[in-house]
Amino acid sequence: MIDYKQNPEYLNAFLDYSTTILNKSPNSIKEYYYDLSMFLKFIKIHFGLTKETDFAKISISDVSIDTIRKIELDDIHAFIGYLAREQKSKASTRARKVSTIRIFFKYLSQKADSANSIVNNPAQNLETPKLDKRQPKYLNLDDSKKLLESANNIDNRNHERDYAIITLFLNCGMRLSELVGINIADIDFSENKLTVIGKGNKERTIYLNKACIKAINEYLAVRPKQGVKADKLNSNKALFLSERKERISRRTVQHIVYTKLLTAGLDTSKYSVHKLRHTAATLMYQYGQVDIRALQELLGHESISTTEIYTHVDNLQVRHAVENNPLADL
Repeated sequence: MIDYKQNPEYLNAFLDYSTTILNKSPNSIKEYYYDLSMFLKFIKIHFGLTKETDFAKISISDVSIDTIRKIELDDIHAFIGYLAREQKSKASTRARKVSTIRIFFKYLSQKADSANSIVNNPAQNLETPKLDKRQPKYLNLDDSKKLLESANNIDNRNHERDYAIITLFLNCGMRLSELVGINIADIDFSENKLTVIGKGNKERTIYLNKACIKAINEYLAVRPKQGVKADKLNSNKALFLSERKERISRRTVQHIVYTKLLTAGLDTSKYSVHKLRHTAATLMYQYGQVDIRALQELLGHESISTTEIYTHVDNLQVRHAVENNPLADL
Protein backbone atom coordinates (compact mmCIF):
# COMPACT_ATOMS: atom_id res chain seq x y z
CA MET A 1 0.00 0.00 0.00
CA ILE A 2 1.10 3.57 -0.69
CA ASP A 3 1.28 5.71 2.44
CA TYR A 4 0.73 9.14 0.91
CA LYS A 5 1.05 10.83 4.30
CA GLN A 6 4.68 9.73 4.53
CA ASN A 7 5.57 10.99 1.04
CA PRO A 8 7.08 14.34 0.08
CA GLU A 9 4.61 16.65 -1.63
CA TYR A 10 6.38 16.45 -4.99
CA LEU A 11 6.23 12.63 -4.99
CA ASN A 12 2.48 12.57 -4.33
CA ALA A 13 2.02 15.19 -7.06
CA PHE A 14 3.94 12.95 -9.49
CA LEU A 15 1.85 9.89 -8.57
CA ASP A 16 -1.37 11.91 -9.03
CA TYR A 17 -0.11 13.19 -12.39
CA SER A 18 0.71 9.64 -13.49
CA THR A 19 -2.78 8.51 -12.52
CA THR A 20 -4.85 11.36 -13.96
CA ILE A 21 -2.81 12.61 -16.92
CA LEU A 22 -0.67 9.65 -17.97
CA ASN A 23 -3.60 7.31 -17.20
CA LYS A 24 -1.32 4.71 -15.63
CA SER A 25 -2.86 1.63 -14.02
CA PRO A 26 -2.91 1.13 -10.21
CA ASN A 27 -0.17 -1.48 -10.60
CA SER A 28 2.03 0.97 -12.50
CA ILE A 29 1.48 3.60 -9.80
CA LYS A 30 2.57 1.12 -7.13
CA GLU A 31 5.69 0.29 -9.14
CA TYR A 32 6.49 4.00 -9.50
CA TYR A 33 6.07 4.45 -5.75
CA TYR A 34 8.24 1.46 -4.80
CA ASP A 35 10.96 2.42 -7.29
CA LEU A 36 11.11 6.08 -6.23
CA SER A 37 10.79 5.31 -2.53
CA MET A 38 13.82 3.03 -2.80
CA PHE A 39 15.70 5.63 -4.85
CA LEU A 40 15.04 8.41 -2.31
CA LYS A 41 16.11 6.18 0.58
CA PHE A 42 19.35 5.46 -1.28
CA ILE A 43 19.86 9.19 -1.87
CA LYS A 44 19.55 9.87 1.88
CA ILE A 45 22.31 7.34 2.55
CA HIS A 46 24.38 8.46 -0.44
CA PHE A 47 24.21 12.14 0.60
CA GLY A 48 24.91 11.36 4.26
CA LEU A 49 21.44 12.51 5.38
CA THR A 50 20.95 9.42 7.55
CA LYS A 51 23.13 6.92 9.38
CA GLU A 52 20.48 4.22 9.02
CA THR A 53 21.33 1.55 6.47
CA ASP A 54 18.19 -0.56 6.80
CA PHE A 55 15.95 0.66 3.97
CA ALA A 56 12.83 -0.52 5.83
CA LYS A 57 13.59 1.96 8.65
CA ILE A 58 14.37 4.99 6.48
CA SER A 59 11.68 7.65 6.05
CA ILE A 60 11.48 9.68 2.85
CA SER A 61 9.11 12.32 4.19
CA ASP A 62 12.01 14.71 4.84
CA VAL A 63 13.68 14.41 1.42
CA SER A 64 13.18 18.00 0.27
CA ILE A 65 12.94 19.30 -3.27
CA ASP A 66 16.27 21.07 -2.60
CA THR A 67 17.85 17.63 -2.12
CA ILE A 68 16.32 16.49 -5.41
CA ARG A 69 17.86 19.52 -7.14
CA LYS A 70 21.32 18.42 -5.99
CA ILE A 71 21.03 15.00 -7.66
CA GLU A 72 23.31 14.50 -10.65
CA LEU A 73 23.62 11.76 -13.24
CA ASP A 74 26.50 10.17 -11.32
CA ASP A 75 24.24 9.83 -8.26
CA ILE A 76 21.67 7.96 -10.33
CA HIS A 77 24.41 5.73 -11.72
CA ALA A 78 25.50 5.04 -8.13
CA PHE A 79 21.94 3.86 -7.36
CA ILE A 80 21.85 1.58 -10.40
CA GLY A 81 25.25 0.22 -9.41
CA TYR A 82 23.96 -0.44 -5.89
CA LEU A 83 21.05 -2.40 -7.34
CA ALA A 84 23.41 -4.54 -9.41
CA ARG A 85 26.04 -5.14 -6.72
CA GLU A 86 24.15 -5.23 -3.44
CA GLN A 87 20.64 -6.20 -4.51
CA LYS A 88 21.75 -8.51 -7.33
CA SER A 89 18.93 -7.03 -9.39
CA LYS A 90 18.41 -8.39 -12.88
CA ALA A 91 18.95 -6.09 -15.85
CA SER A 92 15.19 -6.03 -16.47
CA THR A 93 14.54 -4.83 -12.90
CA ARG A 94 17.18 -2.11 -13.19
CA ALA A 95 15.76 -1.08 -16.56
CA ARG A 96 12.31 -0.61 -15.00
CA LYS A 97 13.73 1.58 -12.24
CA VAL A 98 15.69 3.61 -14.78
CA SER A 99 12.47 4.17 -16.72
CA THR A 100 10.66 5.31 -13.55
CA ILE A 101 13.45 7.71 -12.59
CA ARG A 102 13.56 9.12 -16.10
CA ILE A 103 9.79 9.80 -16.12
CA PHE A 104 9.97 11.29 -12.61
CA PHE A 105 12.71 13.80 -13.40
CA LYS A 106 11.14 14.73 -16.72
CA TYR A 107 7.94 15.56 -14.83
CA LEU A 108 9.78 17.72 -12.28
CA SER A 109 11.77 19.57 -14.93
CA GLN A 110 8.64 20.46 -16.92
CA LYS A 111 6.50 21.64 -14.00
CA ALA A 112 5.38 25.27 -14.03
CA ASP A 113 5.20 25.27 -10.22
CA SER A 114 8.61 26.63 -9.19
CA ALA A 115 8.22 25.43 -5.60
CA ASN A 116 8.36 21.79 -6.64
CA SER A 117 10.26 21.94 -9.91
CA ILE A 118 13.87 21.52 -10.98
CA VAL A 119 15.88 23.45 -13.55
CA ASN A 120 18.23 20.73 -14.71
CA ASN A 121 17.12 17.18 -15.47
CA PRO A 122 19.90 14.81 -14.29
CA ALA A 123 18.21 11.84 -15.96
CA GLN A 124 18.07 13.41 -19.41
CA ASN A 125 21.03 11.35 -20.64
CA LEU A 126 20.35 8.34 -18.43
CA GLU A 127 20.75 5.15 -20.46
CA THR A 128 18.79 1.95 -20.01
CA PRO A 129 20.78 -1.13 -18.91
CA LYS A 130 21.39 -3.51 -21.77
CA LEU A 131 18.99 -6.43 -21.50
CA ASP A 132 19.90 -10.02 -22.16
CA LYS A 133 18.10 -11.28 -25.25
CA ARG A 134 16.55 -14.53 -24.14
CA GLN A 135 14.14 -16.63 -26.06
CA PRO A 136 10.84 -16.98 -24.20
CA LYS A 137 10.07 -20.31 -22.54
CA TYR A 138 6.90 -21.92 -23.85
CA LEU A 139 5.03 -25.21 -24.00
CA ASN A 140 5.15 -27.11 -27.26
CA LEU A 141 1.93 -28.27 -28.89
CA ASP A 142 1.90 -31.70 -27.22
CA ASP A 143 2.57 -30.27 -23.76
CA SER A 144 -0.16 -27.69 -24.29
CA LYS A 145 -2.61 -30.51 -25.01
CA LYS A 146 -1.46 -32.32 -21.86
CA LEU A 147 -2.14 -29.18 -19.81
CA LEU A 148 -5.64 -28.86 -21.26
CA GLU A 149 -6.37 -32.49 -20.45
CA SER A 150 -5.12 -31.94 -16.92
CA ALA A 151 -7.48 -28.96 -16.49
CA ASN A 152 -10.46 -30.90 -17.82
CA ASN A 153 -10.40 -33.55 -15.09
CA ILE A 154 -14.04 -34.11 -14.07
CA ASP A 155 -12.95 -35.23 -10.61
CA ASN A 156 -12.21 -31.56 -9.92
CA ARG A 157 -15.46 -29.81 -8.90
CA ASN A 158 -14.19 -26.62 -10.57
CA HIS A 159 -13.05 -28.29 -13.75
CA GLU A 160 -15.31 -26.22 -16.03
CA ARG A 161 -13.89 -22.99 -14.61
CA ASP A 162 -10.29 -24.20 -14.58
CA TYR A 163 -10.53 -25.59 -18.10
CA ALA A 164 -11.96 -22.29 -19.38
CA ILE A 165 -9.11 -20.37 -17.72
CA ILE A 166 -6.39 -22.57 -19.24
CA THR A 167 -8.16 -22.51 -22.62
CA LEU A 168 -8.23 -18.70 -22.69
CA PHE A 169 -4.59 -18.44 -21.68
CA LEU A 170 -3.40 -20.91 -24.33
CA ASN A 171 -5.60 -19.62 -27.14
CA CYS A 172 -5.63 -15.87 -26.56
CA GLY A 173 -2.30 -15.05 -24.91
CA MET A 174 -3.88 -12.67 -22.44
CA ARG A 175 -2.19 -11.39 -19.30
CA LEU A 176 -3.11 -12.57 -15.82
CA SER A 177 -4.53 -9.16 -14.87
CA GLU A 178 -6.63 -9.16 -18.03
CA LEU A 179 -8.14 -12.57 -17.30
CA VAL A 180 -9.15 -11.81 -13.70
CA GLY A 181 -10.64 -8.51 -14.84
CA ILE A 182 -13.04 -10.04 -17.39
CA ASN A 183 -16.72 -9.29 -16.81
CA ILE A 184 -19.46 -11.33 -18.47
CA ALA A 185 -20.64 -8.17 -20.23
CA ASP A 186 -17.22 -7.84 -21.87
CA ILE A 187 -17.98 -10.89 -24.02
CA ASP A 188 -19.81 -10.40 -27.31
CA PHE A 189 -21.13 -13.86 -28.11
CA SER A 190 -22.70 -12.74 -31.39
CA GLU A 191 -19.29 -11.61 -32.71
CA ASN A 192 -17.20 -14.13 -30.71
CA LYS A 193 -14.97 -11.46 -29.22
CA LEU A 194 -13.89 -10.16 -25.86
CA THR A 195 -12.83 -6.72 -24.61
CA VAL A 196 -10.03 -6.57 -22.05
CA ILE A 197 -8.17 -3.77 -20.28
CA GLY A 198 -4.42 -4.17 -20.76
CA LYS A 199 -1.35 -2.29 -19.61
CA GLY A 200 -1.81 1.45 -19.20
CA ASN A 201 -5.59 0.98 -19.03
CA LYS A 202 -5.60 0.42 -22.78
CA GLU A 203 -8.66 -1.38 -24.10
CA ARG A 204 -8.29 -3.96 -26.83
CA THR A 205 -10.35 -6.63 -28.56
CA ILE A 206 -9.49 -10.33 -28.38
CA TYR A 207 -11.25 -12.64 -30.82
CA LEU A 208 -12.44 -15.96 -29.45
CA ASN A 209 -12.19 -19.23 -31.35
CA LYS A 210 -14.58 -22.18 -31.04
CA ALA A 211 -12.61 -23.76 -28.18
CA CYS A 212 -12.83 -20.56 -26.13
CA ILE A 213 -16.55 -20.04 -26.74
CA LYS A 214 -17.31 -23.68 -25.90
CA ALA A 215 -15.26 -23.58 -22.69
CA ILE A 216 -16.81 -20.27 -21.57
CA ASN A 217 -20.37 -21.48 -22.23
CA GLU A 218 -19.78 -24.74 -20.34
CA TYR A 219 -18.46 -22.76 -17.38
CA LEU A 220 -21.31 -20.22 -17.47
CA ALA A 221 -23.77 -23.13 -17.27
CA VAL A 222 -22.40 -24.00 -13.81
CA ARG A 223 -21.17 -20.60 -12.64
CA PRO A 224 -22.84 -19.66 -9.31
CA LYS A 225 -25.81 -17.36 -9.77
CA GLN A 226 -26.97 -17.02 -6.18
CA GLY A 227 -24.99 -15.42 -3.39
CA VAL A 228 -22.40 -13.74 -5.59
CA LYS A 229 -21.11 -10.66 -3.79
CA ALA A 230 -21.74 -7.18 -5.16
CA ASP A 231 -18.50 -5.83 -3.66
CA LYS A 232 -15.88 -3.27 -4.63
CA LEU A 233 -14.44 -5.83 -7.06
CA ASN A 234 -17.81 -6.05 -8.85
CA SER A 235 -17.77 -9.80 -8.26
CA ASN A 236 -21.39 -10.08 -9.38
CA LYS A 237 -20.25 -8.97 -12.85
CA ALA A 238 -17.09 -11.10 -13.00
CA LEU A 239 -16.73 -14.00 -15.39
CA PHE A 240 -14.52 -16.11 -13.16
CA LEU A 241 -15.41 -16.60 -9.50
CA SER A 242 -13.62 -18.18 -6.56
CA GLU A 243 -15.24 -20.73 -4.28
CA ARG A 244 -16.15 -17.82 -1.98
CA LYS A 245 -18.24 -16.44 -4.85
CA GLU A 246 -15.94 -13.46 -5.32
CA ARG A 247 -14.02 -12.31 -8.38
CA ILE A 248 -11.16 -14.76 -8.73
CA SER A 249 -7.81 -13.43 -7.53
CA ARG A 250 -4.48 -13.48 -9.32
CA ARG A 251 -3.05 -15.76 -6.66
CA THR A 252 -5.86 -18.27 -7.12
CA VAL A 253 -5.34 -18.34 -10.88
CA GLN A 254 -1.59 -18.80 -10.39
CA HIS A 255 -2.32 -21.72 -8.04
CA ILE A 256 -4.71 -23.27 -10.57
CA VAL A 257 -2.09 -23.08 -13.33
CA TYR A 258 0.59 -24.47 -10.99
CA THR A 259 -1.50 -27.48 -9.97
CA LYS A 260 -2.55 -28.24 -13.56
CA LEU A 261 1.06 -28.06 -14.74
CA LEU A 262 2.02 -30.40 -11.92
CA THR A 263 -0.76 -32.87 -12.75
CA ALA A 264 0.27 -32.81 -16.41
CA GLY A 265 3.81 -33.76 -15.40
CA LEU A 266 5.27 -30.45 -16.61
CA ASP A 267 8.12 -28.55 -14.97
CA THR A 268 6.56 -25.98 -12.58
CA SER A 269 9.93 -24.30 -12.06
CA LYS A 270 10.13 -23.63 -15.78
CA TYR A 271 6.54 -22.73 -16.63
CA SER A 272 4.05 -20.27 -15.14
CA VAL A 273 1.00 -18.18 -16.02
CA HIS A 274 3.08 -15.77 -18.06
CA LYS A 275 4.72 -18.66 -19.91
CA LEU A 276 1.23 -19.62 -21.12
CA ARG A 277 1.06 -16.19 -22.76
CA HIS A 278 4.40 -16.98 -24.44
CA THR A 279 2.98 -20.34 -25.46
CA ALA A 280 -0.11 -18.88 -27.12
CA ALA A 281 1.94 -16.32 -29.02
CA THR A 282 4.49 -18.90 -30.17
CA LEU A 283 1.89 -21.43 -31.30
CA MET A 284 -0.02 -18.77 -33.22
CA TYR A 285 3.16 -17.63 -34.93
CA GLN A 286 4.42 -21.13 -35.71
CA TYR A 287 1.15 -22.76 -36.77
CA GLY A 288 -1.19 -19.90 -37.61
CA GLN A 289 1.07 -18.09 -40.08
CA VAL A 290 0.04 -14.89 -38.33
CA ASP A 291 1.54 -11.57 -39.38
CA ILE A 292 3.85 -10.08 -36.76
CA ARG A 293 1.81 -6.84 -36.73
CA ALA A 294 -1.40 -8.78 -36.12
CA LEU A 295 0.32 -10.67 -33.29
CA GLN A 296 1.43 -7.35 -31.80
CA GLU A 297 -2.16 -6.09 -31.77
CA LEU A 298 -3.49 -9.34 -30.34
CA LEU A 299 -0.97 -9.34 -27.46
CA GLY A 300 -1.34 -5.62 -26.78
CA HIS A 301 2.34 -4.81 -27.19
CA GLU A 302 3.18 -1.12 -27.49
CA SER A 303 6.43 -1.84 -29.35
CA ILE A 304 6.89 -4.26 -32.24
CA SER A 305 10.32 -5.16 -30.79
CA THR A 306 8.56 -6.83 -27.85
CA THR A 307 6.53 -8.99 -30.22
CA GLU A 308 9.57 -9.95 -32.25
CA ILE A 309 10.81 -12.30 -29.51
CA TYR A 310 8.16 -14.73 -30.75
CA THR A 311 9.69 -14.92 -34.21
CA HIS A 312 12.34 -17.28 -32.84
CA VAL A 313 12.66 -20.69 -34.48
CA ASP A 314 13.25 -23.97 -32.70
CA ASN A 315 16.21 -26.29 -33.24
CA LEU A 316 14.18 -28.62 -35.44
CA GLN A 317 13.36 -25.80 -37.82
CA VAL A 318 17.03 -24.81 -37.96
CA ARG A 319 18.02 -28.43 -38.68
CA HIS A 320 15.44 -28.65 -41.49
CA ALA A 321 16.69 -25.39 -42.97
CA VAL A 322 20.22 -26.78 -43.18
CA GLU A 323 19.12 -30.17 -44.52
CA ASN A 324 16.97 -28.52 -47.19
CA ASN A 325 19.82 -26.37 -48.49
CA PRO A 326 19.99 -27.12 -52.25
CA LEU A 327 23.72 -27.77 -51.89
CA ALA A 328 23.20 -30.44 -49.18
CA ASP A 329 23.46 -33.43 -51.57
CA LEU A 330 26.37 -32.23 -53.69
